[in-house]
Amino acid sequence: MRANTVSIQTLRRLPLYLHYLKSIRSELPRISATVLAEALGFNDVQVRKDLGSVSGNGRPKKGYETDALIADLEKYLGCNSRTPAVLIGAGNLGRALLSYGGFSDYGLEIVAAFDASDAVVGTSAGGKTVMSMDRLGDTCERNSVRLGIITVPAAGAQNACDRLVGCGVKAIWNFAPTTLKVPCDVLVENENLASSLAVLSKHLTGSGE
Repeated sequence: MRANTVSIQTLRRLPLYLHYLKSIRSELPRISATVLAEALGFNDVQVRKDLGSVSGNGRPKKGYETDALIADLEKYLGCNSRTPAVLIGAGNLGRALLSYGGFSDYGLEIVAAFDASDAVVGTSAGGKTVMSMDRLGDTCERNSVRLGIITVPAAGAQNACDRLVGCGVKAIWNFAPTTLKVPCDVLVENENLASSLAVLSKHLTGSGE
């Protein structure tokens, strides 16, 4: 396994492989990169390269044992480990994320939620009581949090980001439609819903012309 060669693009595809493999594990005890590529609409050379970067269990002309490949992918993606995270912004989107149970499949556990609004603090979302921002530092330290999720409006996103970085967070999942400024050792992954919608809308407009 050559972890240092895995690109961001490969990392984005690995969960797709894992999800598909889990769905067919009882039907296909072995699977080849070609079959996996055809099922997902990917290039088979790219899939073979992706799998080879995280698993050494493939055999020429025999492919992979499905369960073994699932185990390798889960190990690489950290599915069997625990990654504590905190969420800032308990509005509609934040509450939806807090209520989503699928994060545990990838080892992510949102241990606490925070909001700057007095009207939101003290309410419950996803089984957690939303806390005030002044408790962020203590919570991050107590739970060894290194991942933060931002679901606040764009105007408050940089402040939320700065607070997280100040608490030692090294990775930020940003749902706010704005670019965040962070130190070089902090990774930001942006989920820009507006950009995705713009692409979809443009496609529909174009197809109707």
